[in-house]
Amino acid sequence: MNVINKSNVAPGSKDVSDSAPKGNTDKKRFTPFLLAGAPFTFLLIFFVIPAILLLISSFWLSKSFTMIPAATIANYARALGASGFYDSLWISMQNGFWTALLSTVLSAPVAYYIAYKTRSNTILYLALVSWFSSYLVRVYAWRTILGSTGVINSTLMQWGLIDTPIEWIVFNKFAVVITLVHIMLPFTLLLLVSGLRDVKKDYLEACADLGGSGYVALRKVIIPMAHKSIVSSFMFTFVLAAADYVTPQLLGGRDAMTTGLLIANQFRTVGNWPLGAAMAYILLLVFMMVYGALLLFLRTVNLAPGKRYHD
Repeated sequence: MNVINKSNVAPGSKDVSDSAPKGNTDKKRFTPFLLAGAPFTFLLIFFVIPAILLLISSFWLSKSFTMIPAATIANYARALGASGFYDSLWISMQNGFWTALLSTVLSAPVAYYIAYKTRSNTILYLALVSWFSSYLVRVYAWRTILGSTGVINSTLMQWGLIDTPIEWIVFNKFAVVITLVHIMLPFTLLLLVSGLRDVKKDYLEACADLGGSGYVALRKVIIPMAHKSIVSSFMFTFVLAAADYVTPQLLGGRDAMTTGLLIANQFRTVGNWPLGAAMAYILLLVFMMVYGALLLFLRTVNLAPGKRYHD
């Protein structure tokens, strides 16, 4: 076999290795930056810069719907010193926790079926169809279903099971959580399906060949390898549900005063933007603490190994 090197190249001929234009190499080098440029610019303009401006304004003062530049922590002290803020924060955390927990638990069997038992995405598409309907339409639909003249009460009264409408199923925390679960379920399902498809079916078959039961496969294979998607789906749902203020306002009754509604009132009603910004960043800090606590819990019970075992 002849080995071709530069010494064997005839004088006047052009080496193949030197024939590639340098411009193509430079273009390939900058291609990733060009592809990431548009989304990075979008996030910088519509997320990073507004978040920085909101953080700066949280240290300002407000008077008569006018923000006054300052450098004070009075807004944070005022928010943390008000008992009503803690009450609203507790309601928000409860709404977020139960919504995220129920959405994750209900989505898990469906995501498992879609990832391992069928090749069709019909069920996933049917779940995502609800995105085509308006958020407010779904909220008012549940308000009608759970109301005193809604489907549930009307059906039970027609069957003779009750004489008067059941009042406790609407305008309370139960109604808020049920509605938020219906709204957030497609998000949770989509994230779980994406994570489970990253766990190859070969691993489950290997676990079964070694004598592992379904519970062992769930605890030793599925959850550790897909724990990032599980945490992501839980936290995504938790943050959206805990910060929501429309559903609690329409269905919450006495439990309507969540932190999200409190922050919204500071911006649209009271006009105290610096105080609202301070409350928003306190809520962000609480979300980060919940995220850290969730990761710590999973690692304590050996469900989050902290690294991936698969490609």
